[in-house]
Amino acid sequence: MKVVFVGPSLPDAHRLETNGILLRPPAVQGDILRAVEGGAAAIGLIDGNFENVAPVWHKEILYALTQGVRVFGAASMGALRAAECAPFGMVGIGDIYRQFATGERVDDADVALMHGPAELGYLPLTLPLVNVEATLKRLGENGALSTELITAIGAAAAEIFYKERNWASIVARVTLPGGVDPAGLIALLTDRFVDQKSIDAQELLGAVRCAPPQRTVAALDWKFNSTSMWKRLAGQPDASS
Repeated sequence: MKVVFVGPSLPDAHRLETNGILLRPPAVQGDILRAVEGGAAAIGLIDGNFENVAPVWHKEILYALTQGVRVFGAASMGALRAAECAPFGMVGIGDIYRQFATGERVDDADVALMHGPAELGYLPLTLPLVNVEATLKRLGENGALSTELITAIGAAAAEIFYKERNWASIVARVTLPGGVDPAGLIALLTDRFVDQKSIDAQELLGAVRCAPPQRTVAALDWKFNSTSMWKRLAGQPDASS
């Protein structure tokens, strides 16, 4: 069994080639553990909830690795956890992961966005900074906007709380040069939008599809410590209590 936790980063994941992959909603603490106990041989973490619930715990990822489960991360919460757990064997995928892994990007909020519920297909309601910056990079490379304007838009986007960030709120904070129409600029940004989270998420799906269907326990140069908190999550008796 292969499991991928995905939501707003790739809301149309069910329409893609996912044969042999069980798609589950954004992960919360305990979901990775339950997937391991359910027999998963490969786990892909793309999206995770974090604000009103406990997020995916690093410890459960480490536990999965000790059980021979291949664990992949990309795009959103998955990119964050992969950057943190790569030294232990978690596989990070995509440009967003690379940015966090190299220290080019350090703020977890850069991948955050507001979105609708599962019943509405996780409809994105705001823009994550990683997608804003990917869009600006593309516009800079093809000369659609000046370097100065791209810098100003990027700075404005970075100052906006993730729950309020959209193209209109970003452009409203920028002092535009003469002759640049705000509505026209918003239309350009919308039309040339680069959804880097979706790109990375699709790459992860491909990696999970290609992963072997069975677990393979590799020699590890680190030891998993079963702490009292871990025993509580795993429902194990704690001899210290």
